[in-house]
Amino acid sequence: MTTTVEQPAAPGTRSPAGGPRAAVGTLALFEARRLLTRVPVLVAFAVYAGWTAWRAGRAWGDFPVLQDADRATQSAPILVGLAVMLSVNQAALRSRRHGTEQVLTVLVLPPWRRTAAHALSVLAPVLVTAVCVAAQFGREALRPGAVGRGSVAELLVGPLTVLLLGLFGLLAASLVRSALVAPLLIVFCLFLFLGSTGVGDGWEQWLVPAVGAATGNSLPVELIGRPAAWHALYLAGLGLSLGLLAVLVAGGRRPAVLAGTAAALALTVLGAVAQSGGDSRALTEARERATLHPERVHSCVRRDGSTYCAFPDWEPWTGEWARVVDRVRSLAGGAAHERDVVVRQRIDARYGLTGDGALPALTRPYEVTVSTQWGGNRVPEFAAAVAGVLIAGDEEAATSICDGRVVPLMWLAVGWESDPLSALRRVRLGDTVTGSDTVLQPTNVLFMTEAQTEVLRGLLDLPRAEATARVKEHWAALTTPKVTAAGAAKLLGLPAPEGEDTCR
Repeated sequence: MTTTVEQPAAPGTRSPAGGPRAAVGTLALFEARRLLTRVPVLVAFAVYAGWTAWRAGRAWGDFPVLQDADRATQSAPILVGLAVMLSVNQAALRSRRHGTEQVLTVLVLPPWRRTAAHALSVLAPVLVTAVCVAAQFGREALRPGAVGRGSVAELLVGPLTVLLLGLFGLLAASLVRSALVAPLLIVFCLFLFLGSTGVGDGWEQWLVPAVGAATGNSLPVELIGRPAAWHALYLAGLGLSLGLLAVLVAGGRRPAVLAGTAAALALTVLGAVAQSGGDSRALTEARERATLHPERVHSCVRRDGSTYCAFPDWEPWTGEWARVVDRVRSLAGGAAHERDVVVRQRIDARYGLTGDGALPALTRPYEVTVSTQWGGNRVPEFAAAVAGVLIAGDEEAATSICDGRVVPLMWLAVGWESDPLSALRRVRLGDTVTGSDTVLQPTNVLFMTEAQTEVLRGLLDLPRAEATARVKEHWAALTTPKVTAAGAAKLLGLPAPEGEDTCR
């Protein structure tokens, strides 16, 4: 008979299958699942998805500019990042809260490897955020009216923000073993982000994750001048630095960790320095050329005798502009009914995305300005500019109209719309259809008196065919300089206005 003698294994000879790295991976997957099911994270993603779905189509309608749409994905992930920061911080302090620190000392994983697993778990919400960002941007990119080009570096800001804040929460747990730290960090981050995002134009604005633009000005991609790639590198390096520093604080002073920390810090410094370099001379010259001499970079097409000149990315919109020009001319009388115009897209790009100054009116005959945005209020604004040029001959003269000619001008601008009163409300600064108000245009504004508004309202109340016939019949008299609102009403067979007819 054979006797088997069992002897205890020597200390340190047992190890799980795959070794400590496999154990770190297993723990990271476990923590990632828990992290994604935490209530703050679930609520944050629900709010993020709901806000994105509600906002979809409201910012640009059916005509998004993709170099603006990519930046629009950067702010909402901050909410997710704050929830992840809180949840990771609580997860890292779980053993302390539950009094199980002594129990964990018997495990094969030392504290620094457990910290590394928590750091890896942050990748789960980062990937989910990346999917949400891709879906948000993809929806805009697939719209038939979308123009321009998005930036991968700009799209990375949202996911990298979640990574940065999550690892910030982990580092805070390694440094201060208190559950009160994470809520205080959320308050600090909110104060920092709300006070800095999109404000100013100095290098310090690029130290926060999402750098917005305090303007609605859309620029060609080559004129934006944002250091998006360097900023993405800065965020990635800073996030990795925080995660590796958390591992170091937890005791992981292995050569690979030390080398990784040094490399991450180097990437952070490189990105921070490179993103603060400012605008190059070539970019400044290109912006001035596009602002002062746009005809040098325009692509022009002819439609029904008129010419439409746009920056290359905006060429697909020329058909929409032509449709509005045709509708406006269809209501005009005299020579204006067949008048060809030149529609020229213009921007003030000299100050990048921080500039939002008004464009000066053009003085060239029958040339009309159109902006780099379309849809919504931009349509009646452009229609008003076209109508003014058809009546006055050029933009500068049109924006100086201060008499009864405003009535036929505004009839051309909104009379062809399916809901002309709604269009009138959208083109006026005060969103009104009564009283005096300012009419918005791509360049200078136009003032509309109370009496002129009354006459226009009376004209809009008539059947469209009848109103069009009256305007065309008396076109020459209606477009004579110094005609009054009362005179226009008499020509159109409408009651005399009772309101004031004095221009500001």
